[in-house]
Amino acid sequence: MPTNQQRREAAKRKLERQLANRAERAKKRRIWTAGITIGAVVVVAGLITLLVVLNSGGSSTPAAQPSDASTPPSTPQAPPLTNGPCKYTTASSPAAKQVAPPPDVDPTPNTGTAKVLLKTNQGDIPVTIDRSKAPCTAQAIEHLVKSKYYDGVPCHRLTGGDSLKVLQCGDPSGQGNGGPGFEIKDELPTGLKPDPTGQAVIYPRGALAMANSGPNTNGSQFFLVYGDSTLGPNYTLFGNVDPAGLTTIDKIAAGGITPGQNGPTDGAPKNPVTITTATES
Repeated sequence: MPTNQQRREAAKRKLERQLANRAERAKKRRIWTAGITIGAVVVVAGLITLLVVLNSGGSSTPAAQPSDASTPPSTPQAPPLTNGPCKYTTASSPAAKQVAPPPDVDPTPNTGTAKVLLKTNQGDIPVTIDRSKAPCTAQAIEHLVKSKYYDGVPCHRLTGGDSLKVLQCGDPSGQGNGGPGFEIKDELPTGLKPDPTGQAVIYPRGALAMANSGPNTNGSQFFLVYGDSTLGPNYTLFGNVDPAGLTTIDKIAAGGITPGQNGPTDGAPKNPVTITTATES
């Protein structure tokens, strides 16, 4: 029969085992809880990463809009190159073809129109510049025409998507990043019809507008709209393409597009287009 001492020792060993078991169970609970917490953090981080990737929308792909990449959009506005009302500025990139800055007379002509004939190897494209729509832009483009800046310059870009149908011209380098060495401030259009979303506007067939790489970076590049195009109201509208010019552009568009970095409906015209001469009458 066990003595009192033996019973006390047995009870002590039982208590020690119970305490050890409780400690082990508590340790397992802490490990399990920590595992759940870490797993939850990983899941949340994964969801955040997934949302970021989905919402990025492939931002490394250049936007399929009429653009002149000669000046980064974040470039601060340079000091005025001229002292008149238009205050043309020096571009941050050197001129792709040398030309003097535009005259900047005071007051800036803001009435009347100018007929310009773009003779190309694919046919004539007559256009009309409307000084009342964008006086400073009209003054600069007329200056470039009279200076023969556009002679021998290609139309390097043609788009044929459902919402963007334009022929883009005016870069002597033919690469989409060339300009005249000066910049023209925006003279943005008003009254263009909004698209169904209300977030953009319709540049209608026949519109003549400036390409740019951001606010106030207009140079020598322009685009001719041969089908209603949905864009932000960020492109200076300074005239229109005459019906005979649209016929020529329709023929160019029918010839097809050599796909570029923005896909099969945005690239160079398959039938290369060069402005042989540009003259004002």
